[in-house]
Amino acid sequence: MLLFATTRAFTFKCSLSSYLGFSTKTHMDAKPRTLLHSPFSSSASRSPPREAHMNEPGNGFISLQEWQGWGTKSPVPAMVTEIVEELQSMENDIDAQMSFGGIGGKLQGYFKVQEDKKHRATYQALGDSEKKFQFFAARQIACRLLGSRGYLCQKCWLPLEDCMCSGLIPCSLWPGMRFWLYMHPKDFLRQNNTGKLLWQVFGIEAVTLCLFGIAEHEEMMWNTFKRAGKNNVWCLYPNKSAVTESVQEAFGQESSADRKCTQLMTDGDKTLNFILIDGTWSNSNAMFSRLKEQAKSMWGEEDLPCISLATGASAMHKLRPQPSWDRTCTAAAAVGLLSELQLLPEFSSYGLDKQAEAVEDGLVSLLEALTARRLRMGRSITRKARHSSDIC
Repeated sequence: MLLFATTRAFTFKCSLSSYLGFSTKTHMDAKPRTLLHSPFSSSASRSPPREAHMNEPGNGFISLQEWQGWGTKSPVPAMVTEIVEELQSMENDIDAQMSFGGIGGKLQGYFKVQEDKKHRATYQALGDSEKKFQFFAARQIACRLLGSRGYLCQKCWLPLEDCMCSGLIPCSLWPGMRFWLYMHPKDFLRQNNTGKLLWQVFGIEAVTLCLFGIAEHEEMMWNTFKRAGKNNVWCLYPNKSAVTESVQEAFGQESSADRKCTQLMTDGDKTLNFILIDGTWSNSNAMFSRLKEQAKSMWGEEDLPCISLATGASAMHKLRPQPSWDRTCTAAAAVGLLSELQLLPEFSSYGLDKQAEAVEDGLVSLLEALTARRLRMGRSITRKARHSSDIC
């Protein structure tokens, strides 16, 4: 969803990338699946749907271990827990079991019909728009968690038989910076999401998942920003209505922020916090608006400091079409930021180029895993390109 551009050209090590990024729909198996008895089962059978009772041990709740295994260090969100409990109760009340499948691993069958009626009624009964928003987000996440049990690897979010974790090489991010992955609930646990690569490579201390609409996550993020101060918070979002600065303008010797890198290394409160908006372009405006509202509430100003990376097309465009020529996936945007910072004398000694390369290698591993999966399933590995007239 972010503007990807750097002053050097990126050449990926694989020629096919129809599935990286997040501006298109997730491609998941069309065959329905149901909950397996263990949330950490190693089986990934493609057999017909199997029904599991939510009241069996381990199936009726989301444990802290299970929740944090998906890439977060937060407690289990209260509303997510509440919705999971309501789904369990509903199974017992209507004597029907949950089944998941199709794009996004959605609820299916008779249970889906009944649950849809119930959740719509609950949503309408919520008078407060903020409560409606939080309910929507929590329900999306609860269903994705339950539908992914025993099916997706908790680390890479791919089906267990396609796990790519062995191909990733961890790397330490420069401690003077931190990424915040502000993710839409519909992108949570998506197989072709690339933002997940950042914490897989750098770890959850350097890259924090913040789910859009989850109160506990957003509160944690903004409490950190409050301590850091507005001058140390930046959003990568190339919106035409937003006031943006280039990396050179923001962090060069003549930086308007007027900070010194030596201070960044000695004062923990001076860590640079970068927000990466991780969701489809159609959802990004709402996500950015919410960030601006929070910024105004905290600092009295709606303008959130934004960075746009150097213009130019990435190789990703020929491999996976994007809504426009200047947009690409989350991980590639992080690569671009690290690479541009590396070119500045103030940052050149922190090995940011090596850190960018580690993420780029992760993209290649994800690409290879997704490509192999589609080939094995007899699916096309190419997609009709958009904006073909703009390609040189």
